[in-house]
Amino acid sequence: MTMEEGTLNSPSRCELTEADYEAFQWDTREDCEVRQILDRVADKWSLLVIALLDRNTLRFTELKDKIDGISQRMLTTTLRHLERDGLVERTVYPVVPPRVEYALTPLGMTLHKTIRSLVTWTEEHQNEIAVARARYDRRVGA
Repeated sequence: MTMEEGTLNSPSRCELTEADYEAFQWDTREDCEVRQILDRVADKWSLLVIALLDRNTLRFTELKDKIDGISQRMLTTTLRHLERDGLVERTVYPVVPPRVEYALTPLGMTLHKTIRSLVTWTEEHQNEIAVARARYDRRVGA
């Protein structure tokens, strides 16, 4: 399998020492894949797939039907990336036609908990954000 542009061939170290803490730059530290991983798991399609697979095993067509606006190609790409990262498990059943199901792995379930926390935070603060946006728009528009 070829590596994606911008990815490294092996896992790398991202640990911090006490001296590094003030200059904590998770997206610029050499040999650290945090930014690449965040770019992958935080894109809208990945978030939706992970949310839908919480406690559910779904077939490709079920996922496509439930995710408004996703193309077949984008869903295929998203699922492959999530599978490669160990977040989604793909099971192929030897029947005709082949039946393929997707489920979260234990690692994917831990990510879902984090996503759920982010959604909860968003729900709790959406009114404050709307007020801040309106204030900003008035100030910038004036």
